[in-house]
Amino acid sequence: MEKMQIETTQLEKESLPDLTQREISRYSRHLLLPEVGIEGQRKLKQAKVLIVGAGGLGSPVSLYLAAAGVGTLGIVDFDIVDETNLQRQILYTTEDVGKPKLERAKKRLQALNPEITIKTYETPLTSENALEIIKDYDIVIDGTDNYPTRYLVNDACVLLNKPNVYGSIFRFDGQASVFWAEKGPCYRCLYAEPPPPGLVPSCAEGGVLGVLPGLIGAIQATEAIKLIIGEGEPLIGRLLILDALDMRFREVKLEKNPQCPICGENPTIKELIDYEQFCGISPTPTEHLGSSDEITPEQLAQLLQNGVPIQLIDVREPHERKISKIEPSLLIPLAMIPEQAKALDRERLTVVYCRTGGRSARATEILKDLGFKNVKNLIGGVNEWARKIDPKQPIY
Repeated sequence: MEKMQIETTQLEKESLPDLTQREISRYSRHLLLPEVGIEGQRKLKQAKVLIVGAGGLGSPVSLYLAAAGVGTLGIVDFDIVDETNLQRQILYTTEDVGKPKLERAKKRLQALNPEITIKTYETPLTSENALEIIKDYDIVIDGTDNYPTRYLVNDACVLLNKPNVYGSIFRFDGQASVFWAEKGPCYRCLYAEPPPPGLVPSCAEGGVLGVLPGLIGAIQATEAIKLIIGEGEPLIGRLLILDALDMRFREVKLEKNPQCPICGENPTIKELIDYEQFCGISPTPTEHLGSSDEITPEQLAQLLQNGVPIQLIDVREPHERKISKIEPSLLIPLAMIPEQAKALDRERLTVVYCRTGGRSARATEILKDLGFKNVKNLIGGVNEWARKIDPKQPIY
C-alpha cells in the first residue's frame, strides 16, 4: 500500500523539530505506537493545519488536533457564539454566548495545549484572501456549512496543491473524504456544480443531530494526522457516508474526472471566481428582494390588528410549527408551495414566513412567478416576530 503524506514531512529526521521532555510526557501514548513514535510526533509538531470554520465540525477537529500536538493550527471564522450553537459546537460554553468564536476558541485550545501555536483569521474566506491565507499551511480542513465557501476551499487547494480534508453534516447524515487533485479527485470531480438555490436546506433550516459533527469531525482529524505522519490509507478517492440514525457506514469509490473544470485534463478554471454568483445565491437571503416584497413584523402586526384580509402562509416543516407560529396562518411547507398555491387567492395580500426569512424569500419568488399580485416576505421570520411582537413565543 502506497503511503501518502504531505510534502513538508518528507524530510530527513534531523530537520524535524525536537521534542521537549514535557512533550514526550504529554504525547507518550502516541510515542508507544510504532506508526507514530518519536518521528511521527516530530512531524505533527512541525505540521501546519488550517481549519476553515470554527463551528460544528471545526470544534472537534481543532480540539483533537490541538491535543495531538499539531504544531500550528490556523482557524478561519468571523461569527460570534450563539446559544443555538451550544447543542453541537463543543468548543464553547454558555458563558461564551455573544463573544467572538475565534477569541473563545483560541483561549480553549491554548488551555488544552499551550505547546502549540494558534493563528486566527477573523474574516470571511473569500476569493480575494483565500490563496494568501492557505498558502502557508500543509493541510486544509473544510468545516464549512455553505456551498460558496466549500467550492472556494476546493479550488484554492487545487491551485495551491494542498490536501483538502472534507466533511459535511445534515440532520442524521454525514460525509467525509480527502480531496487532493495531485493524487486523486477533487470536490468538483464529485460535484461539478452546486445544487439549485433552496433545493438543499442548511443545518439551520433542516437541523442536525448534535453529536453528528463529533463523529465526522473526528474522522477529519484522523485523516489529517494520517497525512502528516504518512501512515495508513487516506480517504483519497473514497467518500465515506454515515447514516447515524441506523449507525451504518458505506463507502463510494470516487474517480478523477478528466473533464473536471479545475483539475481535469483541460481545466477552464485557473483562478478563484465569484463563488456567491456561481452558487446562484446572494450574500443575504432577502437581499435580492426589493422593499415592496418585504414586510416587517411591526407592519404585519398592525395589519392584523386592523383586520386587513391577509393570506398568512407558514412555509416551515410541520415539526417546526409545534415550536412557534403566527396565527392565523396556513402551513404549506416550501416544497409543496407550487402544488398547494392552486388553492390560494392570487389577488389577496399574501404574507409568507419561515424561521428567519430565507425559505420564505424563495417562496415569495415562487408565488410571484405563479401570478400572485401582492406577496410579501416577513423580514426575520417567526423568530423576529417573537423578538419584536410576541416575546412569549420561543426563538429557535
